[in-house]
Amino acid sequence: MTLSIRIAQLNFVVGDLPGNAQKIIDAATQAYADGAQLLLTPELALSGYAAEDLYLRPAFQAACDRELERIAQATLSWPGLALVVGHPTVVDYPEERRRYNTASVLRSGVVERSYHKQCLPNYGVFDEQRHFVPGDRSCVIDLAGVRVGLLICEDAWQPAPAMAAKAAGAQLLAVLNASPFHHHKQQERERVLGQRAAETGLPLVYAHLVGGQDELIFDGGSVAVSGQGSVVVRGPSFRESLVALRATVVQGGVELEGDICPEQTPDAALWDALVLGVRDYLGKNRFPSAVLGLSGGIDSALVLAIAVDALGKDKVRTVMMPSPYTADISWIDARDMAERLGVRYDEIAIAPQFEAFKAALASDFAGLAEDTTEENLQARIRGTLLMALSNKHGSVVLTTGNKSEMATGYCTLYGDMAGGFAVIKDVLKTRVFDLARWRNANDPYGTGANPIPERIITRPPSAELRPDQKDQDSLPSYEVLDAIIVRYMENDEPMASLVADGYPAADVDRVTRLIRINEYKRRQAPVGIRVSPRSFGKDWRYPITNAFRA
Repeated sequence: MTLSIRIAQLNFVVGDLPGNAQKIIDAATQAYADGAQLLLTPELALSGYAAEDLYLRPAFQAACDRELERIAQATLSWPGLALVVGHPTVVDYPEERRRYNTASVLRSGVVERSYHKQCLPNYGVFDEQRHFVPGDRSCVIDLAGVRVGLLICEDAWQPAPAMAAKAAGAQLLAVLNASPFHHHKQQERERVLGQRAAETGLPLVYAHLVGGQDELIFDGGSVAVSGQGSVVVRGPSFRESLVALRATVVQGGVELEGDICPEQTPDAALWDALVLGVRDYLGKNRFPSAVLGLSGGIDSALVLAIAVDALGKDKVRTVMMPSPYTADISWIDARDMAERLGVRYDEIAIAPQFEAFKAALASDFAGLAEDTTEENLQARIRGTLLMALSNKHGSVVLTTGNKSEMATGYCTLYGDMAGGFAVIKDVLKTRVFDLARWRNANDPYGTGANPIPERIITRPPSAELRPDQKDQDSLPSYEVLDAIIVRYMENDEPMASLVADGYPAADVDRVTRLIRINEYKRRQAPVGIRVSPRSFGKDWRYPITNAFRA
């Protein structure tokens, strides 16, 4: 006996319930035409993931219910196909109303069975205990002689639900998922899924979401693992696909087979994540184009390359805004890069505005030396100009600050932080250089080889807000800075451990202090793409007013 399975690895839009329902119907129509008997959608596919407090609105739930019924009616056109849809549901019990994260089996015009997610994550970026209550029962369905046990995402990261499904008679585990990307996450998933399969002795099919949703990226890469824990099927990463596989009943269990897409390198995966994040943020929010300040430095160069890969050259505009401290090589390199990628390039000198601000403040500043005040004025003039262009033309401003800067406050409120989307907000400076070199050696979207002038990569980074300024005048070397950020901010390691491992105590004290005192800036930063295990977003929740000092 063989069960033909398809995984609808699709890109859904949160709140577009009719559109999401139609995507599911279209995928089911194709799966049926291909002879499939089971189609799996991702977790909460109907509503989009994550709809956050929309789940709490009765009107939203009612709309989900209507669209689920529409999909159920459509199954009358696909005899012999079981469709498993992820969706929110509300069940009224005598004592209370309960909201569940649900996977329902739709067949022959009805919702035949439903499974409620048992393990609700409430860590990192997840708030599922705010929106749902856990289920407590397994769900096993018989399809073409194969008993399939349903699970949802976190259920497969914990041992109990999978073992309970096996005890209920499952021969194969089918898992609906919306698992946010961070670097090396695919390898982590496959390791955990292999562990679950090996523990139970059951093969496992993992149906994953793809797409960008605000700061989160879902990377696809749906997989199937054998009962021994090895990967036997892998779908493509970062793109939609109807992934095909077969489950065959053999003596001693079920065997899975299908195609295995190769694993991506870490840099290729990170690049695809950033490109997808930009494309979906602008596309799903209907921004017509993007504009960014192109300084001749490494950060804005990287953001420009990502934006062109995501949107195409015709939807990206660059503006060079030289100040009295801008080196000639900066505008030369900025102009060179814009020409390489074929984007619109404009220059707006800010010296007149800078002098006007200083003149207006002259009496207040009399007798005081120039300091970061004048540096910030330049950044804020640039931010004002970019936002004016955004307002006039409808383009979203892409900010260019990296994670190292966000951690330490090496950024200006209402200046270089002004904008609508922070593309590399979660990319450390050392990774910025790595990605720039990778992109110069690769052209994954066919927008142009070697887009970043070599001098942009090799020259010492500078904000160019005062004479002969270098980033390392104010910060430790980026190798030291980024290592401290990773260990202290991402991994919660104590300061003493860093000092014990040889990092200078003064650097550790200084960097951790900067992280603590700049929370007020980060709270006012635009949303940005999450690509690390812990970003300055939903998974970083620290008070602004904070007297604790470790």
